[in-house]
Amino acid sequence: MTHGQRLPGELMRVLEEAGVALAGVDLFAVAAGPGSFTGLRVGIATIQGLAMARGAKVVAVSALDALARAGVNARRPIGAWMDAQRGEVFAALYGPDGDDLLITATAMTPDLVLKMWAASTDIGQVTFVGDGAVRYEDILSARTGGDAQILPPPPLAGLIGQIAALTPGRAVLPHALAPLYIRRPDAELARARRQDQAASATEPHAE
Repeated sequence: MTHGQRLPGELMRVLEEAGVALAGVDLFAVAAGPGSFTGLRVGIATIQGLAMARGAKVVAVSALDALARAGVNARRPIGAWMDAQRGEVFAALYGPDGDDLLITATAMTPDLVLKMWAASTDIGQVTFVGDGAVRYEDILSARTGGDAQILPPPPLAGLIGQIAALTPGRAVLPHALAPLYIRRPDAELARARRQDQAASATEPHAE
């Protein structure tokens, strides 16, 4: 079964195991991105349907914000890194409290992210958290002189729920939810490449 086929039933089982009826849920939360384009659409559409059925609102939470919450500490900035595939990471830099956004989210290669962050931050003092940090641990260690603190990603659903519960004022009606892609969808990138190739093929060439 696909993710979209499994998800509604799995959510109902979670509610049943928790002893909570859907009618008892008055605020929903959803990971709005970044991440897999298909996965985000499936997750958002599912929560939209449940919220519409309840006449409730939804808080859209960045998965990077949730990762930052998992890395909260006393003194180190937190670098939330998600594997974006194609040799890139989705990355954002936060203060030690996990709330203060120091550098906004980007989709770049690990080297470019570190180069950009190093202009304003001692990257050797950053706590990196997420599957992107784990995947590129060698690069982080090399660029920070072995000082990088790297944490694996925890399950994010509970953290996303906590963020939503703390910020109910961010809730919107279900139809107003929008994915947080950061990077253009693969289909758009492929279409742009085809258009560029077609334009190049029709340009006159100097003899």
